[in-house]
Amino acid sequence: MNVYTVKAYVVKICDGRSVTHIFILKEGMEVISNQVLQTTLDGVKSISRVDLCVLDTEGVILATTFSEAENFRESVPPFANSPADSQVVSGCQFFKVFDDHQLEYVLLANGNSDDVHMVGRMAAFQLTNLLIAYKERFDKDNFIKNLLLDNLLLVDIYNRAKKLHIDTEVRRVVFIVEINHEKESGAVESIRTLFNGRPGDFITAVDEKSIIVVKELGEQEGYPEMDRYAEQILDALGEEKKKEALIAYGTIVGEIKEVSRSYKEARMALNVGKIFFEERKVIAYSSLGIGRLIYQLPIPLCKMFIKEVFDGKSPDDFDDETLATINKFFENSLNVSETSRQLYIHRNTLVYRLDKLQKTTGLDLRVFEDAITFKIALMVVKYMNYMESQEY
Repeated sequence: MNVYTVKAYVVKICDGRSVTHIFILKEGMEVISNQVLQTTLDGVKSISRVDLCVLDTEGVILATTFSEAENFRESVPPFANSPADSQVVSGCQFFKVFDDHQLEYVLLANGNSDDVHMVGRMAAFQLTNLLIAYKERFDKDNFIKNLLLDNLLLVDIYNRAKKLHIDTEVRRVVFIVEINHEKESGAVESIRTLFNGRPGDFITAVDEKSIIVVKELGEQEGYPEMDRYAEQILDALGEEKKKEALIAYGTIVGEIKEVSRSYKEARMALNVGKIFFEERKVIAYSSLGIGRLIYQLPIPLCKMFIKEVFDGKSPDDFDDETLATINKFFENSLNVSETSRQLYIHRNTLVYRLDKLQKTTGLDLRVFEDAITFKIALMVVKYMNYMESQEY
């Protein structure tokens, strides 16, 4: 007697007493949902008109096109442990589906005619190819994850890329998509669908909060195209998720070994964007400006700088009117006339406010050097407040 063992976990998601989803989590391969299996069986049945069922080796139904399959569940374990690759039990044909000589599924084809036997063998072959496809996708996904996280030696990068038929010298860029601080399976599938049929693009995740897109680019594609790709991703998410989504991307790299750098840049762009560009849905690393430098400053140094600039005070102590005046003045490039017009106040009123601010802080915003110092100080305070909020 041959006994086939599979190192795997069966994860069931239940609604009350009914099992709504079952995932097979095998060591070394990606999750195959029962939805994918069901779609495959439905497709075969629509062509052949033969009812089919896929079960695991313990007799748990993963997908089926006929309710009578329940009657054959007890026959599955004995068949799985038998030496036969196929067998007829009570008018139903059983088939084994293997992956690298390990038994993965038992397929039932309802009927005992030669035509049903042929359909069953074809369906088993289809499931085998499905396993191979998912395994190949897992191998590439695993490689991309380790590449992003710098977990590979340089020689391993090129050796594994060659084995997986991944081009090592094409232009790429990394996008990070974050949706309400949670990675959602529906969002992942939406993005996969958007880039479906593009073998050079990879969609993966390295944590529970974000989705990573490693995009292969043409020779003529630049940063304007990156913004368009980001907008396409937002549109693919749907209106509801789009409202909560943030997308950041790094610089374009020319070799596969540099992909991790583009990922780190995208990660920084995402974090810096949350602090200084709250109004943006798409943040490019190349557009971070001075915010990128401030983000890398140690907090003690920031506190020392603020103490020196404001003499122990904080911009948080300014009233709303003063802050609105300061922000509008910066928006209008220190133009007094335009700022007063947009604030609907007299020019002399604005001058009075600026004089008052100068007496409080010692900085005259009409002087370029003082304006730069004040602007940087405001950004530093914003950065400090954000970092403090992340500690709770």
